[in-house]
Amino acid sequence: MTTADVQRIAAFSDGNEGGNPAGVWIGAAHPPEAEMQRIAHEIGYSETAFAAQLEEGGEEGYRVRYFSPEAEVPFCGHATIALGAALAASRGDGVFPLTLNGARITVEGRRGGGEAAQLVSAALQSPPTRSAPAPADAVAGALALFGYREQDLDPRIPPALAHGGADHLVLALKSRALLAAMRYDLDAGRRFMRELGIVTVVLAWAESGSLFHTRNPFAAGGVYEDPATGAGTAALAGYLRDLGWPHGGHIEVVQGEDMGMRSRLRADIDPAPGSAIRVSGTARLL
Repeated sequence: MTTADVQRIAAFSDGNEGGNPAGVWIGAAHPPEAEMQRIAHEIGYSETAFAAQLEEGGEEGYRVRYFSPEAEVPFCGHATIALGAALAASRGDGVFPLTLNGARITVEGRRGGGEAAQLVSAALQSPPTRSAPAPADAVAGALALFGYREQDLDPRIPPALAHGGADHLVLALKSRALLAAMRYDLDAGRRFMRELGIVTVVLAWAESGSLFHTRNPFAAGGVYEDPATGAGTAALAGYLRDLGWPHGGHIEVVQGEDMGMRSRLRADIDPAPGSAIRVSGTARLL
């Protein structure tokens, strides 16, 4: 197996630009775990999805595992969107069942046409969501890591630990300028996230009830920042539902602007507590 066997697709693009590149491998059976980790490291994207077609036990769809350059992660939204685009391109439009390490979800892929031929619309149904207030020591550690102060936080959206297939710390900031000023040390961030048991930190600013700007440090996976994060968006949306935030049934998320990789994500929020979040966007075939 070589990196040439892996497709490159930018998920949650802003039209024909931006998005978060992911690697996608599709085959009959997964390579050995060490081989998948090696390939993900060589590809260098924040995640690579490895999908093996299920053909036994009456199960349909694909068994999917996700690897960052440094470790396996339980779920990755943008790599799932990229996988949906790859499946639509090779198998035709449809909804594809996916079996993850700890959940079963679906991804939908719809090919574009004409001038949008290189774009695929894709949507995933996240694993179940949950949230809880963040412990005071976790908040203090995060503020120290990023150089923020308590008065920089938006009191309408208190810090939380949120889950949407993976665990995230959510910190809402009072201004777009504070979001743009995000800086941290990668090694310190890696230690903080691994000790807390989270995959990323979701830093968010609410421009309105349904429009958010976010940044997503992913030091736990050896990545300074992701330009588009479907799992983090699902976790944020689930938390906003739990919080009773006036989202109007969905949120739009702009991410990656401060990296020069503007990305757009949409999360549709079912009112049922704990239910899945539908996260959608477009994907560019690279």
